[in-house]
Amino acid sequence: MTKYIIRRILIAIPMMLAVSFIAFVLINLIPADPAEVALRVNEIIPTDEVIEAMREELGLDKPYFQRYLSWLWDVIRLDFGNSYINNTRTVYGEITRALPATLRLASLSLIIVILVSFPIAIFCAVYKDSFFDRFIRLLIFVGTSIPNYWVALLLIWLFSLKLGILPTSGNEAKGSIILPAVTLSLTYISTYVRLIRNNMIENMTENYVFYARVRGLKERVIIIKHVLKNSLQSCITALGMSVVQLLSGTVVIENIFSWPGIGRLCISSIFNRDYPIIQAYILMMGILFILCNLIVDIVHHKLDPRLHGGDIN
Repeated sequence: MTKYIIRRILIAIPMMLAVSFIAFVLINLIPADPAEVALRVNEIIPTDEVIEAMREELGLDKPYFQRYLSWLWDVIRLDFGNSYINNTRTVYGEITRALPATLRLASLSLIIVILVSFPIAIFCAVYKDSFFDRFIRLLIFVGTSIPNYWVALLLIWLFSLKLGILPTSGNEAKGSIILPAVTLSLTYISTYVRLIRNNMIENMTENYVFYARVRGLKERVIIIKHVLKNSLQSCITALGMSVVQLLSGTVVIENIFSWPGIGRLCISSIFNRDYPIIQAYILMMGILFILCNLIVDIVHHKLDPRLHGGDIN
C-alpha cells in the first residue's frame, strides 16, 4: 500500500507541473499585451514608454522559460501576483476571500446529492421496473437533459417570484443558499441514481447474493451490507471527480444567483481581463482535479482487495 501511494504521488508531481505550464502558456497565448491590459484597466494611457515600464515591472521583458520558472517559484510560495484591477489586492487574497462561499455551496450540494441519490437508487434497484422505478428514470432523463441555468431560472420563478419564500440572490438573506445548492446538485443526483441503481441490479444477480439468501440472511442485510457495499466502487471514483466538478461548476450558478464565490470572481476577471486571477483559477482547478484523482485512487486501492496483488509481499 505504501509503495502504491508513493508511486501515485510521483506520477502526480509531473502532472501538476504540466498543468502549471499549460496555465502559464494559455494566458501568454492571449493576443493582447498583458502590460497594455494592466494599464488600460487602470485607465492609464498606454504610451510606448509606459508600456515598456509596465512590461519590466511585470517581468515580461525576460526570456519565456525564465518567466515560467520565476512564476512557478512564486506559485509554490502561494504568490500569484497582484490583481490588474486593484494593484493593492493580491490574487491569493482575492481567491481566499471568495473561496469559502464556493466551498459552502459545493459542500451543501454534495450533501444533498448523497442524501437524495442513495435512498432513491436503492429503492429503484430493489423494486426494478416498478412504477416508482419508471417514474424516477423519467425524472432522471428530464433532469439530465435540462441545463442547470434553465433549472435555476425556473426555481427562481417558482420559489422567489411566485411563492416568495426564498431570496433570489446574494448570500446574506436567510435560506439564500438553498436555491443555488439544489440547482447545482440536480445533475449529480441524476448521475448517481443511475450509476448506483445499475450497479446494484448487476450485483443482485451474482452468486454471493444467492448464497446469502440460502444462509437465511435478511433481505435488508443483503441489500445494504453486501449489494450496496459492492456497488459503491465505481461511485467512489465518480464522487472524487464530482468534488472538483462541483467547485468548477459553480461558475454559472454563482453568477445567476449573485453568489460571491470563486466562480463569480472568475467571470468578472474574464470580463475585466484580470489575467493573474484567471491564471490562478485555471491552475487551482487543474491541481484540485489531480489531487482528488490521487485520493480516489488510493481509497479505491484500499477498499478493493483485488488491487492488492502486488502489495502482498
